[in-house]
Amino acid sequence: MSTVTASARREHRITVQSLAQRKERGDPFTMLTAYDFTFARIFDGAGIDLLLVGDSLGNVVQGHDTTLPVTLDEVLYHTRMVARGANRALVVADLPFGSYQVGPEDAVRSAIRCVKEAGAQAVKLEGGTTVASSIERIVRAQVPVMGHVGLTPQSVNAMGGYRVQGRGEAGRAQVLEDARAVQEAGAFAVVLEGIPADLGTEISAELCIPTIGIGAGPGCDGQVLVMHDMLGLGDSPPSFVKQYAPLGALAAEAAKAFAEEVENRKFPDSMHSYR
Repeated sequence: MSTVTASARREHRITVQSLAQRKERGDPFTMLTAYDFTFARIFDGAGIDLLLVGDSLGNVVQGHDTTLPVTLDEVLYHTRMVARGANRALVVADLPFGSYQVGPEDAVRSAIRCVKEAGAQAVKLEGGTTVASSIERIVRAQVPVMGHVGLTPQSVNAMGGYRVQGRGEAGRAQVLEDARAVQEAGAFAVVLEGIPADLGTEISAELCIPTIGIGAGPGCDGQVLVMHDMLGLGDSPPSFVKQYAPLGALAAEAAKAFAEEVENRKFPDSMHSYR
């Protein structure tokens, strides 16, 4: 296990090469979603290694039931803000549904826009064997790619809901095959979502590239959470989520206190008024 301190890590920009070195050292790393400048700056300063501009913005920012309505232009808009707030973290832009499914050429165009127009250092796309050719083509265009296998939210309609993947012999074999395909296609890392913990450990041990778990157990090389779940800003988070701060409740309390003071003419007072 590496003895590099958190303060020392904050001094260097994270790259796909440094993440590979972290896996070799057995040094876990972190990823959080971010959707604007303020939280990107906060998380970057806290030493979070990767910031993912996830298509989860469809759920937690836009209020949709799924990620499917999110457009590439919307991802670009949010990525620009996050990139401005990240001095150290590697910024990864999610390719939303419809921006890469047609074929490799569309995938390349979408990936290049994320880098050229929004300042991302890498892109993420969902799928394994079915998107291997797109991953390979994007990598050939000199854009680093993060894969995503297991529970893939963009496939919610095909999966019949958000269901744990990799259970049973056939399911386990499929997730393994997908993870291998992502690596062989040239991805620098892969997200493992919603799979049994022992399968997450097995895949992480087999692959040469770093794995990033979300509901995939402690055996992955890194871990990611949606910031709204981690900060207690959402409703009914998945069972694998740990809430690290009750910001939703604190924000509600602050809003109520503000309303009460305004209604009782306690705010603004002389200290909060110009002379």
